[in-house]
Amino acid sequence: MVELLGGADVRELASRLDVVPTKKLGQNFVTDPNTIRRIVAAAKLTGSETVVEIGPGLGSLTLGLLEVAAKVIAVEIDPKMAASLEATIAKRAAGKDFTLVHEDALKITSLPTEPDALVANLPYNISVPVLLHFLERFASIERGLVLVQAEVAHRLAAAPGSKVYGVPSAKLAWYADANLAGNVGRNIFWPVPNVDSALVYFAKRKTPLGDEALRLKTFAVIDAAFSQRRKTLRQALADFAGSPAEAETLLLKAGVNPTLRGEALGINDFLAIARAVA
Repeated sequence: MVELLGGADVRELASRLDVVPTKKLGQNFVTDPNTIRRIVAAAKLTGSETVVEIGPGLGSLTLGLLEVAAKVIAVEIDPKMAASLEATIAKRAAGKDFTLVHEDALKITSLPTEPDALVANLPYNISVPVLLHFLERFASIERGLVLVQAEVAHRLAAAPGSKVYGVPSAKLAWYADANLAGNVGRNIFWPVPNVDSALVYFAKRKTPLGDEALRLKTFAVIDAAFSQRRKTLRQALADFAGSPAEAETLLLKAGVNPTLRGEALGINDFLAIARAVA
C-alpha cells in the first residue's frame, strides 16, 4: 500500500526544502489524498502502463499513480524537488518501479522507457505547449489525463462551433479525442489558486491523420485560421495562401466554404486545406 501525502505532509516537505510555490512556475500542489485517487481513477489506467508524469513537484500525484501503474517516469525541472522526490518515493512507495528524469519538459526529446500514458497536474503557464510537445515527441502515448486551469480544459475539449474552440482544441484533435473528466475544487490545492481547475481525458487516434510534414502544414493552417478570429477564412488565410483570392481557391479545392470562420472547422477540414496546398 502506498502512503499518499496529506496537506500537513506537503507543507512539511516544502518547509524542509525551503520551497515556496510560485505563480511564475504555475505551482499548485494537491493536498487531498481522496482527490489524488479520483484523478488517478479518471485516467482509466489498467495497471500495466508505463505512465509519464510532468512536473511531479513534491510527489502527491506520483504516489497515487504508483498505487496503480506498473511504472512511473516523472519529469521534474526544479532541482530542489527533484532532489527530494526519490527519497519520498523510497519512503512511501518502496519497491515500486519509479524513474526520475531531471529535465525541462518543454525541451525533452527522449525518455528511458516509452510511456503508454500521460497523467499530470500541469503548471498553468505551460499546460498546452507541454501537452502538445509530449504528444508530438512520444508517439507511444495512447491516452492520458491532465489537470489544468478550467478555462484551458474547456478549450482543449471544445468542439467546432463552441465559443472557446480554438488553436488548442484543433491541435489536440490532431492527436486524440478529448473530453472533460470532472472539476477539481480550489481548496484542495496549496497555495489556493485564483482560478478553477478541471480534468481533461484524451484517447489517441488509432490511425494517425498524417505524417509529420502534413501535421506541420495542418498546424500552420490552424494558426492562420485563428490569427484573426472575426474574419472569414478567405481573409484569415490570405497571408498564408498569398492573397484573399488564392485563399478562396485553396479553400474551394479543399471543399471548405470560404465564408466560414476558423471556429466552424473540425480537424478534418484543416487537414483537407493542408492537403490542398500545392
